Amino acid sequence: MEREPRASEAGPAAAALFAWGANSYGQLGLGHKEDVLLPQQLNDFCKPGCVRRITGGGGHSAVVTDGGSLFVCGLNKDGQLGLGHTEDVLYFTPCRSLLGCPIQQVACGWDFTIILTGNGQLLSCGSNSFGQLGVPHGPRRCVVPQAIEPLREKVVSIAAGLRHALAATASGIVFQWGTGLASSGRRLCPGETLPLFLTAKEPSRVTDAGELYVWGSNKHGQLASQAAFLPVPQKIEAHCFQHEKVTAVWSGWTHLVAQTETGKVFTWGRADYGQLGRKLESHENWKLDKQGLSLPCPRPQKSTPSPLHCLMGATEVSCGSEHNLAVIGGACYSWGWNEHGMCGDGTEANVWAPKPVQSLRLSSGLLVGCGAGHSLALCQLPALPALDQGSKVTGPSPDATEDAKSQEAMDKEKLEGKTTRISTQSQSDTCRNGGLVTEPL
Repeated sequence: MEREPRASEAGPAAAALFAWGANSYGQLGLGHKEDVLLPQQLNDFCKPGCVRRITGGGGHSAVVTDGGSLFVCGLNKDGQLGLGHTEDVLYFTPCRSLLGCPIQQVACGWDFTIILTGNGQLLSCGSNSFGQLGVPHGPRRCVVPQAIEPLREKVVSIAAGLRHALAATASGIVFQWGTGLASSGRRLCPGETLPLFLTAKEPSRVTDAGELYVWGSNKHGQLASQAAFLPVPQKIEAHCFQHEKVTAVWSGWTHLVAQTETGKVFTWGRADYGQLGRKLESHENWKLDKQGLSLPCPRPQKSTPSPLHCLMGATEVSCGSEHNLAVIGGACYSWGWNEHGMCGDGTEANVWAPKPVQSLRLSSGLLVGCGAGHSLALCQLPALPALDQGSKVTGPSPDATEDAKSQEAMDKEKLEGKTTRISTQSQSDTCRNGGLVTEPL
């Protein structure tokens, strides 16, 4: 569940897309495959002011415009870009097979993509090794978007995880497909019969809506439950959110974020890379080290939703595998895992509390989107002074130029040393190559 984007409300002021973080497959759309530690402005592949949604997967990215066009880039070994081939793409490229078919929303999983059209039809492309494309008798991968069997009601929202996907209908019914959560269920609930939606390779009904439910692996307390695995949806009680109605939720690999009707933002789940943006509470099993700093236990039994007061009134939130972006008062904030520079502060040190992305301090954040280890933001650029002839400067601002020079210096230093990259070959907890929902790799 997510809030409708607000970019179209920004008016005619100039806007630009920025990208930073992991870039091993060209998922930043910058034309190369080197990690980027500071936000870099993309060349205009479409009119930035018309961008409606931005999102990312394990190593690929997607942009949807107001006109319903879909642009993609990055990792494509399983055809997750839907371009009809399996070559990686270093620049945002239109998905030509969908021309004339307006796109409403896109959800990127680890190695697949789910697409929702304007008329409520579901499409999918990429890997189908775990039934995540929703086509039970389809091939192991699909390089062009194919239709998922229509559901009984119009779909209004979609989400994708590591190896599974979900869709919500206008009446609040939730459907799930893909067997990504089944392996954890069998391991943690031996002898139990798992519900169909955990093992289905086509959309299977989960539960009626109306409250906030969670299910699946609870290895890091992300389900706010004492159980190791919840095979069926369990409601998170209203008191966890101070008895306020939850209006939007986002999920990382093993942490979650929710916002209530009054604008309060709550986080819970795993916290060892700062992804909660706060210290764990005493009942969440944190302990003090010799310096008196709060450290999370590696296996918290239960993590309870707790408010992150600095995010009050956030207009945008997005979760990567273990990092986050938010827009508060027009400023873009980041926090969490930062090994590949996805927090945009010019370093690779984890960020333990939300802080503004300084390179974007002169720009107003409109939309944000995260991949597993990369970040994207649509920003309204600051007004530039007029020249003598009444013309306006069209080049980058001085701050952007300085940031670009800093980035070039960092890139040069990295090329002389050893660089690290996100790899889909290792899906261990140690490597932390997280998917986009609560199921660990």
